[in-house]
Order: sequence, then structure tokens, then C-alpha cells
Amino acid sequence: MAEHEEDDVGPRSFWSGTITFGLVSIPVELFPGSRSQRVSLRMVAPDGTPLVRRYFCPKEEKALEWDEIVRGYEIEKDTYVVVTDDELMKLAPEKTRDIDLRQFVDVAQLDPMHFERAYYLTPGGNSTKAYRLLAATMEQTGRAGIATFVMRGKEYLIAILAENGILRAETMRFADEVRSVEDVELPAAEKPGATRVRAMEKAIAALSESALDESELEDRSAEKLLELVARKERSGKDVVAAPAGEAAPASEGIIDLMEVLKRSLQGTAGGTAKRAARRDAEGAGREKAASPSKTGRKSPKSNGNAAAKSDARAGGKSSPTAGGKSGRKSGGKAAPPTREGAKWSKSHLRAQSKDELYEQAKKLNIEGRSSMTKDELVDALSNA
Repeated sequence: MAEHEEDDVGPRSFWSGTITFGLVSIPVELFPGSRSQRVSLRMVAPDGTPLVRRYFCPKEEKALEWDEIVRGYEIEKDTYVVVTDDELMKLAPEKTRDIDLRQFVDVAQLDPMHFERAYYLTPGGNSTKAYRLLAATMEQTGRAGIATFVMRGKEYLIAILAENGILRAETMRFADEVRSVEDVELPAAEKPGATRVRAMEKAIAALSESALDESELEDRSAEKLLELVARKERSGKDVVAAPAGEAAPASEGIIDLMEVLKRSLQGTAGGTAKRAARRDAEGAGREKAASPSKTGRKSPKSNGNAAAKSDARAGGKSSPTAGGKSGRKSGGKAAPPTREGAKWSKSHLRAQSKDELYEQAKKLNIEGRSSMTKDELVDALSNA
């Protein structure tokens, strides 16, 4: 499901809708029930420059642009059925704000092996009384609800559980995603002798506690890693920083693998633009030379690619205004420098993302643009 950012105040609702069954409709909001606190390490060059990933074609021995990549389902070794973005969009479920509660089952029938990720459901609007009534009734009767809902172009199967007057939603793995005991191929069971049983009982009793020790839930490996980082930072050993003024290139062909999977079913320009803005904001934070008149960012080529190209063809080129700020096209991208705009200078070009510079170089048919660094693109465009 969706990732969620938190601040010091606490988690925020990232989805709202309505639990519906029969004649009952209860507005609710969805909150994350967990958060990822794993300590992660980034791949960097020896001088501290963050590394990037590219999709590389081993046959042609070159990195591919996003619009050169297609998706395929492997039906046999090295044989694929190609599936287009338009076809994926047609398969996407109908957008709705309803949590369609299909049935109630005994809680004991739910195997925790099917649970994937936990979320909290809280009352939305003025639904507190109805929400509390549903939670209390489910808890007293020992029932759980099985429901489906759609978020960001994907349908989720969830189990709704009631505990201490609060509803919790657990996304569920589908039947073919859970292995059975038979799949593990355990050896045949043997009846142990009475002596071995008593010995095992004593061993368990020696470690038995009345309640779970919360310290057992601490990530000791992460703590050790952070302590090591802190020691090295204080000593100055092995501390490297990216060269001043350099930003990790956001060029074509550099693809976040998780983003590719998410885009495959989202198919919405809004989601693409939001991810592009987040990526550009991160890139801007690494650049020291930032221009106050920075133009709009170019969204990555994704499911909304055809629409973006159509907008680019329909929109005219904009020119600098009297105040000196660059104009914008309807798609939010900066227009390439024209003869009149040549006076924009290299500082104006450096303020743009590499994606924007590449698109301008592409329109001006500058040769060798695919292998150019951002600085090389700036030089080439300023001399074009």
C-alpha cells in the first residue's frame, strides 16, 4: 500500500472513504499502523557522489531512456507478452471511496499468515457513534469483516478487526501467495518419549515470562550500525562529501525499481507529478547554487508520457517576461532557450534539472546528448 511520511506531530490520514454493508455507511480515515525505521546505507562513489541506477541493454550495450522501455510477462524462457500502459489502465479497478465489506467471519478463522500490513481505521466526520457501535458489536461477537477497497489504482483485500473499541485493517495476501505446510515438506511426525517431553517442558518453563519484555523488540543491529557511524563522524574517519555544487544526475534511463512497479498500475498524471516534485526537491537540496527563478520541473516519463508529449506539441514556446523570469509552458516545463533567450546565461541553465536540459538538447538535435553530464549539457545548450 501507500508509503506515508510522518512529522513530529504524528502520522496523518492518507486515505478516507466509507465502510459500507447493507444499509450501513460509516465514514472512516486510514492511518498507517507501522512505520519503517530501518537504517539504510546508500551506494556512493569514493568521493561521496551518490550513485544512480540505469536500465542497461546488454545486447546494444547502452543505457535506455524511459520511453524505450516496455513491460512484458514472461510466458517461457526469454519469451514475453508485451503489455502496454493503456492496457494496464483498462484493467485497473473502478475508482471508488467505499470499503466494500462483503462478509463477517469468526476471527479464529483468519490465519495470521495472510496478514501483510496493519492500518488503523478511525471515525471520519460525525461518524463516531456509528463507528463505536460497529467496533463494540464486532468485538463482542468475535467477528471480523472481509472487505475490498481501491487506492491509487489498485484493489486491496483487507480484514477489519476490532480491538479495544478501535478498528484495525490488515491487508491480506491472496491464497496463492501463502505457502502451505505441504510445500515445506517437513519430515513425518514422531511421538517423543516422556523423558524428552519433560526435559522440553523444563527448558520452556525456565525462560517463561508473564509478559513480553519490550526490550526484545529493539533493533540492536541498527543501534550498533548507528553507533559505528557516530564514532566515525566524531573522528572524521571515512567521512566523504559530494563535490560542491554537484547534484546526482536525474537523467533519462535512471529508474527507481520500486517506482517502476508502482507506476505500472497507477497510470495517473497526478501521481507521476507528485513523485517528480519529491525527486526534484531532493535533488535541489543537494545543489548549492539554486536560482530563485527556477523553472518548473519535468515529470519523469511514465504512464502519463503520451499525454505529456501531446501537451508539449499543443503548447507554444514561452519567452522571458519583462521582469526577467522565464515563462512556462502549459505542461509546467521551461521552454528551451531561443535566439532571444540566449542571454539567459549558464546560471539560468544550471538552475534547471538534467531532464529539462536533455529535453532542450533533444529539441535542438544536439548530438551526443545521451552521454553528456549536466555541465556538458549546459555548455552545449549555451553554445547552440
